[in-house]
Formats: sequence, structure tokens, C-alpha cells
Amino acid sequence: MSRKPARAVAPWVRTRLRTAPGAAVSFGLLILVTAFLAAALPWTVDAYETDGLRHAITDAPPRRTAMTMTTRASSSLVPEAQATELSPAKLRQRRDKLVPLLPQPLRVDLADSAYGARTTTRLPTLDPWLPMPDGLPPELVLDAPSALAGNARYLSGRAPGAGKDGGMEAAVSENTAKTLHLKAGSVVHVSGTDGKPKAITITGVVRPVGVKRAFWSFDPTLHTPVYSMKGSVDDPKWYWIAALIVSPETAPQFVNTLGEPEQYWRFAPEAGHLTAQDTDKLAAALASVGAGPGLVRIRDVLGDNAGFGTDLDLVVGGFRGLRDSIASVVAVAVFGVGAVAAVVLLMTGGLFTARRHHELALMRSRGASLAGIGGRLLGEMAAVAVPAAVLGLALAFVFTGASADRLVPGCLAALAVTLIGCLVVPLRAVFLHRRPQLHSARDDLIVARPSRRRTVVELTFVVLAVGAVTALRRRGVDDTAGGPGSGTDPNAVAPSSVDYLVSAAPVLIALIAAFVLVRLYPLPLRWAARPARRLRGAIGFLSLARAGRSSATGALPLLALLVALTTAAFGGAVLTGVDEARDHAAYLATGADARVSGGTGWAPLAAGVEKTVRDFPGVREVSPVQVELGLELPARPGVDDTGMGAPLIGVEPGSYARLADRLDLGAFPAGLLKDTGTGGPKAVGDNERVVPVIASPKVAERLGDKPLEIMAAAGRFHVKVVAVRTVTPALPEKEFLLVNAADLVNQAPTTLLVTGKDGALDGKALRAAVLAKDKSGYVGLASEKRAGTVESPLQTGAERLYLVAIAAGAGYAVLALLLSLLQAAPERTTLLARLRTMGLTRSQGRLLLALEALPQALPAAVGGVVVGWATIQLLSPGVDLARLALDGATSEAMELGATLRADVWSLGLPAAGVVVLAAGAAVTQAWWAARKGSIKELRAGDAR
Repeated sequence: MSRKPARAVAPWVRTRLRTAPGAAVSFGLLILVTAFLAAALPWTVDAYETDGLRHAITDAPPRRTAMTMTTRASSSLVPEAQATELSPAKLRQRRDKLVPLLPQPLRVDLADSAYGARTTTRLPTLDPWLPMPDGLPPELVLDAPSALAGNARYLSGRAPGAGKDGGMEAAVSENTAKTLHLKAGSVVHVSGTDGKPKAITITGVVRPVGVKRAFWSFDPTLHTPVYSMKGSVDDPKWYWIAALIVSPETAPQFVNTLGEPEQYWRFAPEAGHLTAQDTDKLAAALASVGAGPGLVRIRDVLGDNAGFGTDLDLVVGGFRGLRDSIASVVAVAVFGVGAVAAVVLLMTGGLFTARRHHELALMRSRGASLAGIGGRLLGEMAAVAVPAAVLGLALAFVFTGASADRLVPGCLAALAVTLIGCLVVPLRAVFLHRRPQLHSARDDLIVARPSRRRTVVELTFVVLAVGAVTALRRRGVDDTAGGPGSGTDPNAVAPSSVDYLVSAAPVLIALIAAFVLVRLYPLPLRWAARPARRLRGAIGFLSLARAGRSSATGALPLLALLVALTTAAFGGAVLTGVDEARDHAAYLATGADARVSGGTGWAPLAAGVEKTVRDFPGVREVSPVQVELGLELPARPGVDDTGMGAPLIGVEPGSYARLADRLDLGAFPAGLLKDTGTGGPKAVGDNERVVPVIASPKVAERLGDKPLEIMAAAGRFHVKVVAVRTVTPALPEKEFLLVNAADLVNQAPTTLLVTGKDGALDGKALRAAVLAKDKSGYVGLASEKRAGTVESPLQTGAERLYLVAIAAGAGYAVLALLLSLLQAAPERTTLLARLRTMGLTRSQGRLLLALEALPQALPAAVGGVVVGWATIQLLSPGVDLARLALDGATSEAMELGATLRADVWSLGLPAAGVVVLAAGAAVTQAWWAARKGSIKELRAGDAR
């Protein structure tokens, strides 16, 4: 008769958790935080990418994002049939058929859309009383849009209607009415197809509601007339182009004019439902309606001559390029933090296994199977890890506001954390106890010898690291796609999002550095131990001997620290490079903290403006500049003179040189533009004098190294190029000619470049003070220009993610250091207890543990600084941060680019923190051990 196995008196998992509740809670918190961060990462990226896509569409000019469908009535139709095609009912009927034809995820915002009819050929007016600047009559566009009442407010008159006796009625904007001298009741005439004038009665004057809305922005002449030119540049003829907003009921009469009418439907896209995952679908949908099956369906409704046009595909392409560029840079930080977190989880499992080594060895010696030990440990870990991971996942879901259809990425990330947390302890225990152990041999860095397998693994990682760095330096992290210097369209779609090998380059470099440090670690200990033997005290020698007996598994905490320090250094370099690039772009646009000029930019400053600016609180220095645009340059002999112009910039050399040096915009010694003493009114007629100038490269090439005569409004004199600079603070243009203002005949500053004291310049108050002196004055602020470089939520989201990654990496580094100290804490406590029986004082005990910790912390700190700096230098040529830093900046700033910049704080501060924390933790342990007593550690037979 078979017996049932005896039931355990106490379940294993419950017993173990009750035995060590503190360790279980700590492990659970670690899993919870790690699962939270892992799950929140993809959902956070989804969130800011979704915001970025919506922002790209809603922030773009409506003229670019509107989807316009047009068609014309067939010329084979009789005029009456053509007029029927322009009727409001027919247009509305076709609108209702077109909207469902747009493929998903395209949706239409009907409230901001419009349809109607318009003339495609401008119609000259026949009324002599209209303004004719050069004898040319104004030309009109007749437009009959829908929903005028919801987009305008009537200032006078009434809405246009059907008109009397078959005439047309129209409304005009207040700008059009003011420019063309129109009012309610005015009648203008245009030519008809029968050669007779067609009258159009103005029934009302409207003020646009939301000029930037799609209704008004697609054709600017609807709200503001355009002053245009005919003829040649030498003999220009100016005239006005304006639009009349005709009643939709009278649109069929367009066929009686010479305007060649067309029907249009302008659909504004709806962006509120779009997510980051819809980007590719959106691009495919736009391609379909632009030149694919979608266009065929549109022509089934509108006819074979129907057309579709939009720049929304370029907007989406620009977003995709920016997203992929930023994703590649962010992936570097994600890989770093992920590697540190994984190492910390492995270290935690190693700590648990080491603490229970004797228990597991005893179980193995008494016949426990590997499967039984592994299963029990797996159940023990899972009882803590699974609930903690689920809670972390739930918190991440609530915190990030993730959508239900995007649960998979976060769940997979949390599952990976759970599997590592559950499996690391049983797998390590099974591996270590695969054979029963009678006793433990020494396992320290001094005695340990690397195996052949370890050497092969290390060489494999070396090859991977070299390949990753080489690939990154050659092709970058895809941030140059469409970026400066790439030679491609900035709106082009990047072919790849993330290259994982390239993004892992900093982690691989840190890994190789950890291998090298572990192999070299015994050498300095041996060198230092020899002189320490001859010291009078035993503390120094004992601490070095203890450091040499640290576990050979110390490679894990060293790896965690190096990866964390490298990630922090790389992240600091990214953020520093972004900040410097934005500052550089802002100063390139303004030339200083503030730029003050006249209304036209080149006219002399109004009286009193310079004194007001100099006396303004918070102003440290003012550099007056005289700018003359369009200076015709002579050419040196032998140069094909095709004509070339460049601005002439007169400066005060001292203050201007300090400004250029401070901003790193074409710095030069002030002595290069030394005053010749030949300027001012007394120099009139002295055309032979030679003035030193600093020129841009093309200007210098044209002028050569010999003096050449120039004729400017500021005077007539010869110039000689004494230096070449690619950029200067006064103007963002590429070409310029810099001269000492004192050498000019006619001296009148046009611009003031203002340098403020640190944080003390109130830009808004300065603008108000300048405008009080000159109502047409202009005040440009570097702070405002800098804010303009950040336009997309992609940029701000990526920067926040980098900050979180650096903070998380630092936290895991601290945890790795503490875990390495905790693993040997019982042994150090026992050592102190035994040494105290031999006369060791408390202060000597604290010194001993501090000195023991330093040989492990110092290599990690120094190695972290060196590896971080080397990583920045190695990867800097392949990382272009221009799209991340300057996506909203000018083309000149984009051409300068943005690269990694080593930051002293991100390099040195974390490394110093490692040393201080290691020494502090050791001292704290010594203090605590001395306070609680040593009876437990001195018991005979104690395994510790």
C-alpha cells in the first residue's frame, strides 16, 4: 500500500519570508521601482511622441496642413451647366461625399474647413476711382467661401446675398476696404465674357476672427491686399492685388467673368485622435490620396481633372525625422540605465545567494536535489517579485496615463524585470551548488585567475565595443538625417529609428574598462602593500590586505559604477551640448543679450536711445555698431567680377572684441582694428587712406591682400583685409566687412549690442524704455530667441527623460555600491570584533574600514571619470544634437550644429560622491558595530 508524502510542517516560502522580512521588503521595493521605471519608459516615450505629432500638425501654418481638393467644370458643358456645378448645394453635396473617402487615420475638422468656388485668374478692375500707384488698376480675386459668418465680424453693412437683377454682392475685409477705399454700398466692375462690365456691390466690411485660422490663412489676400510689381527691376510698376468675398449664392455667376472659376474643398486635419503609432499610417494615407488609390476614389466623385494638394506629408515627414533623431540619442541613456539596473538586480541575487551559502551547502550535502533547491528559491523570489512588479506596473500605468491599446510594451518591460528578479537567485544557487562543497576556497581578486572562457568573452565584448564606436563615428546616431551638413531634405523621413549596437557604445566602453580594471586591480595593491609593511602601524597594511581579499565577484559593482558614471557623463555632455548650442543660436540671432536698433534696422538710432540703454539698470556694457547694407565690393585683379555685395559694419573695437570673445562668435584682438586717426568729417576727400578690416571668407577672397577702394555712404576709402572670421555678432549673415567705426567719415550708430549683468537685465523693461524714446525701435532679446529654439514636445520630453535617466543611473550606482559593501558587512563586523580584543580602538576601526573601502571606490571613481571623458571624445564626432537642440532655430544656427560637450560637474561630482559614500558607509558600519557590541561575532563556531 502506497504512502502519501508527509506534509511539510511549515511551508518553505512563508517560513523564509518570516525569517528575513527586512530583506524581502527591500527586494520587493527594488523590483517595484525597477518595474515602474521599465514600464514607464515606453509609455513616457509614447506620450511625448504623441504630443509631438499633434503639436507638429496643429502648430504648422494651416496653409501647409490643409488638404485641398479642386476641380473645374468641363469646358464641354454649356454655361448654365457650368454654373450649376458652382452652386452651394452641389458643393455641399460633394463635400459630404469626399469626407468619408479619406483613409484612416485622416480625419477632418469640419468646423475649421471650408469649401466654395473662386476665380483662378485675377480680374483687373474697370473703375478709375480705385487707387492706382503707377497707373495700373487693382486686380481682384473673387472667392465664395462657405461659413463666412463664423469666421468674421461685420463692422458695417450686411452679409452679401443673391443680389438684385442677377448682380453679384461681396464683402471685404477692413484692410481691403482701407487700402482700396471701399465701403458698404461701393460698386466695382470687372470684365465679363460678353465684353460688358460686371458689377459687384460691396455690402459689408468685416474683421477676421482668427487670422491664423485655415479660413483666412490659405489665401492671405482675403484679409490683406498685396502690393505687387510688374515689369523689370529697372522700371517697376506697382499695383494692388485684393480679394472680394462673394456670396456663395452668386458664385454661379463666376462663369460670366474671365476668372476661370474652380471649385475647392479645403479640409483641416483633426489631430486630437492621433498617436505616435499612427505616424506611418498617416504617411501612407497621405501618399494614397496624393497619388494612389485614394486619389482614384476622389476623382470618381469630382471627375478626371480633380486634383489634391497638401504639405501635410512634409509636416509628418519632418516629425518622423525629428523623432528618429531624438530616439537614437535617448536610446544611449536608456541602454546605460538599463545596464546598471540589470547589474544591480544581479548583485542583489548574488548578495542573497552569498548570505545563504552555508544553508544551501548544508541542504545539498544532505541530499537536496538541484531541482528542489532551485524550485524552492524560485517560489521564494516569485512570492515577492511578482506582486511588487505588478504594483510597479500599475503605478506606471496610472502615472504616465498610458492608453489601453499600448499595454504590451510596458508589460513586457515589467515582465523582463520580474524574470530577472525571480531567476537570478535560483540560477546562481544551482550553478554554485551543482556539486556538494566541503569547504570554500579563497575567492578573491588577488588569487583569482581569469579562465580561457572569460578571456574569450572579454575579447568578444572588445570587438563589439570597437565596432560600435567605429560605426557611431562614421554614420552617427541618425541625428544627421536631414540635419546640418547632411545634404538632405530636413523633412526627409529617417530610414531607421534606433541602431542598438551604436546606442550601446557607452555601455560597451564601460564594460571593457571594467574588465581592464578588474585585471589590473591586484597590481597597485601589491605595489602599495610592500611599503605599507614597513609602516609602524598595522592599519595601512591590514586595510590593503583586506582590500586584496575582496571577492572576485567585485567586477559586478565595478561594472555598475562605471556604466552609471559613464551614462551620467554622457548625459551631462548631451544636456550641456544642447544648452550651449541654444545659447549660441540665440546669440547668433541677436549678437548679445539684447539688440537695440531703429525701426528699419539700418537707420541711425533716435536721439537719446544710446544714453537710455547705457544708463539702464542691469546693463554691463554696450557696443555701438553702424551697419550699412548692400555695399558693392570691388574685386582684386584676376577675379571674374560678377558683382558681390556685403554689409559694412563699423564697430568700437574694444567693446566689440570683448563681446565676440565672450560669445565665441568670431573673436579677434582689438588691436587688429586699430584707429588710423583718419576718420570723421575731416577725412572727406581723403580717398587714398587705407583702413584695416576683418572680412568673412568669401569677402576676403574677393578683396585679396592688397588695398582696394570702396565707396559707401559712410565714406570713401581703401580697405586692407587683416583677418578672416566666419561669423560676427553684429549680423547673422554669412558675409560681412568689419571696420573701426572711428575710421568712417559719416559716423552714426544704427545698432546697440547690449551685454547684461548676470541675470540682472530686465528685457521687457528695456524694450519699454527704448520704445518710449523711439516708437519704431526694435529690441531683440537672446532669452526670447533661445526659447524659440524649443518648439516640439519631442525636445522637452527627451530632455526630461535624460534627466530622469541620469538620476536613475545615479540611484542604481549608489545601490550597487551599498550592495557591494553589504555583501562583506558581516565579515568586516567579525573582523572588528576580533581586532578589538587585541586592542584596536574605535577610531582605528573606523579608519581601517574607510581605508579598506577606498581601494575599491577609488578605481571606480577615477575609472568613471576617465571612461566618461574618453567616451565623450570618442563618440562626439558621431553625435550631432542639432535636431534635438535647435529644431526651431534659424538655418544659420542649424548649420553650426551641436555636439557633445564635456561637463565638469557630470564628470567629477558623481565620481566624488562614490568615494565619499563608500568611505561614509564604512565609517558608519564601524560606528554601529562598536555601539551594539561584539558578543554575537565572538561566539565559538559562528559561521560568520
